[in-house]
Amino acid sequence: MKGYLLLMVLAAAVTYLTTPLARTLAVATNAFTPVRARDVHLEATPRMGGVAMMLGLSVALVVGTQMSYLQRALTDGGRVWGILGAAAIVCLLGMADDIWELDWMTKLSGQVLAAVVLAWSGVQLVSLPIAGITIGSSRFSLITTVLVVVAAMNAVNFVDGLDGLAAGVVGIGGIAFFTYCYMLTRTVSPENYASLATAVVAVLVGVCAGFLPHNFHRASIFMGDADPARVPATQAAPAFVPLLLPIATLLLPLIDMLLAVTRRVRAGQSPFQADRMHLHHRLLDLGHSHRRAVLLMYLWTAVTTFPLASLIVLDARWVALGTAIAVAIAVVITRNWLRQRKDSGDRLTRRTARS
Repeated sequence: MKGYLLLMVLAAAVTYLTTPLARTLAVATNAFTPVRARDVHLEATPRMGGVAMMLGLSVALVVGTQMSYLQRALTDGGRVWGILGAAAIVCLLGMADDIWELDWMTKLSGQVLAAVVLAWSGVQLVSLPIAGITIGSSRFSLITTVLVVVAAMNAVNFVDGLDGLAAGVVGIGGIAFFTYCYMLTRTVSPENYASLATAVVAVLVGVCAGFLPHNFHRASIFMGDADPARVPATQAAPAFVPLLLPIATLLLPLIDMLLAVTRRVRAGQSPFQADRMHLHHRLLDLGHSHRRAVLLMYLWTAVTTFPLASLIVLDARWVALGTAIAVAIAVVITRNWLRQRKDSGDRLTRRTARS
């Protein structure tokens, strides 16, 4: 555990310390997010925060390959270099998009290339979370992995509309995934807790934690599209939960993406046509503040991910009961926050009218 925590802290520290440098780079290259009708920020904000996240990811994983505890797990088969290579492609593609605003076809092609590099290095799905189906064909495994990775990257991109939202959602899901991977490794291999999946997810959590202080409302820098956290790192395990956890982490982004694509296609628009009808926009339109909308998305991400992670140590019946209680609490918090917001607005309106 100490080794994983060390990598997590290292990734957070490097990301936090290099984010101001990424902001300087964004200013120098004029990589700003403009203020558009659908946006909620009020002034042009530098992008390229993903560059700092890439540095945090790279430094932590390279250091991990030199740790006796994790060296074999990280270097065996060269998969860690595939992960870094795919993340580098995403980062470079995102930097180019931050500066020159690439068209959707170019971005999609780059995402597919990154996913192919990741899958070709050996990080592939070998089973599906549907009745434990095993993928028998290596070619089908590669194609499935590419499709899942590209879908995950775009889901994170769709939800990245409020300060701190994407980094927080991925970080919370990462904590749940890290907990599950670590407990599973302890159970399956009690003599050696080293695991590539656990190490990579620990680093991912650290990267998100290091970036959030700069990105939470009001953000001094945006993640932009140069974000290596868009490349999910999974390791096959003889259970379906490791596959369901990433899906649960991205459940809200995936729902948002499916609704957006359906909405735009039905309107005769391109699926990539931007609008202001995402889930986070709707929370704002209901009356939630910027920070509360983000915190609510954090809350529901935790509700969908941590119950799955707890299956490694708890009976399914207790997990179901705990999930039901957590959902009820989340519903109450969501409704009460909105009611408080409306009550505050009504009081302010009455004071204004009296004055």
